[in-house]
Amino acid sequence: MPASDFIGYAAAALTTVSFIPQAWHTFRTRDVSGISLGMYSVFTLGVFFWLLYGLQLGAWPVIAANAITLTLASAILVMKLRFGRQGSHKETGP
Repeated sequence: MPASDFIGYAAAALTTVSFIPQAWHTFRTRDVSGISLGMYSVFTLGVFFWLLYGLQLGAWPVIAANAITLTLASAILVMKLRFGRQGSHKETGP
């Protein structure tokens, strides 16, 4: 394996694995209060474009990392849309 592929796979693995704790926490607690809808929307779209870019180049580290990251980021975004509204209707005290 060329060094450039090794570097690509290492970067892909590290950046993708970094999403797992956030995704797990969000799935487990359904707490999305600390997640920015705007940031996650733009980020998820950016990851989608990175995936398209990787597909056009045939760059497997880019494809693999972004396919997994897109899945995780999309799931978190869906949970933000679904569960984020629940916290916005809290009653305020007297």
